[in-house]
Amino acid sequence: MKMRGGWVWCAVALPVFLARPGHSLAEDSSLETARRNYEVFCVNCHGESGKGDGPSAAALNPKPRDFGDCAGMRKRSDDELFKVISQGGESMGMSADMQPWGGTLSSDEIRGLVRFVRSFCKEPAAPQK
Repeated sequence: MKMRGGWVWCAVALPVFLARPGHSLAEDSSLETARRNYEVFCVNCHGESGKGDGPSAAALNPKPRDFGDCAGMRKRSDDELFKVISQGGESMGMSADMQPWGGTLSSDEIRGLVRFVRSFCKEPAAPQK
């Protein structure tokens, strides 16, 4: 059978793609929004890979949080991260250099950023017995 314009492939593949367990287009959209917001609002201090090494980080004391530090990130709840992003560092006794983004970003966008910054922590796989 000759496919024209790929519409047959889309008609077959899209439902299979969407049927993946735990997947939704809303999640894809939310993750993409969080990635874009991170690039606009966070990367200058926290860096592209979340290590706290963005272009402005050298001038900051204390240095921005390293989101790849799994042990450090485990010490902070999602609610704490949400508050720091929305109300700024001073709201949690942290650096005043971490400005509040609650007037700029919606609650959903901030929750997306919390999930996104947590993704920088890459725990090594536990050894199998």
